Amino acid sequence: MGRLSGRNAFVTGAGGGIGRAIGLALAREGARVALADINEELLGEAVKEAGGLDVIPVVCDVSDRDDVMKKLGGFAEGAGGLDILVNNAVMFHYAPLEDFDPAIISRMLDVGIKGTFWSLQAAIPHLKKRGGSVINLSSIAVSMAITNASVYTSIKGAIDALTRQIAVELGPWGIRVNALAPGSVQTPGANSVINEAGWKTREQKSPLRRLTTAEDVANAAVFLASDESVSITGVTLKVDTGMTISGT
Repeated sequence: MGRLSGRNAFVTGAGGGIGRAIGLALAREGARVALADINEELLGEAVKEAGGLDVIPVVCDVSDRDDVMKKLGGFAEGAGGLDILVNNAVMFHYAPLEDFDPAIISRMLDVGIKGTFWSLQAAIPHLKKRGGSVINLSSIAVSMAITNASVYTSIKGAIDALTRQIAVELGPWGIRVNALAPGSVQTPGANSVINEAGWKTREQKSPLRRLTTAEDVANAAVFLASDESVSITGVTLKVDTGMTISGT
């Protein structure tokens, strides 16, 4: 407890799933956390789950640059600075590429890639003042082919590349930039594209014979946000119960 005391964090896509788990884990370690999400109802649920933790709900559409600049900047200024940015917001949709609705592709790119750009642009001036940690959410889909996940995988591949580039760019200011690549996590978003049989298959393919949990990913995020990872930057850390090494 207390590894992040006195630090301020902004977490996107924090209404539910992995984002909520990360936000609450950071808060349990003493950080003041802005839980940012487009869904106000989910944010309300997240705040209730947080109990007395120091969390602030922020209704924010990461695909809207002006909104991100205003909301993230306002939080950082009100909190007295920013130390941690978690880029988690994403939109799930699986389909054969030839059948993919162009409007859905555009929305996925707006949230998953542009939203990450805008959050970084809003956060970097604040992070440069005191150093800190950026944590981007990637996926094991970058390392292994998943049927009908071409758009999602392309977005996460871009996140991996961006993580390496920005780590070099921001290193001189003491800003570390890393990514987390979760395995199969049963979040509401993932459940929208993976059925029960699919989850069972993923569980059986894991060397540990279990699925990754949101809490597993959150624990890794706390590590990357803390001084325990002070020499780690430009890395994509797989939190996947070994699925990408199973060879099955």
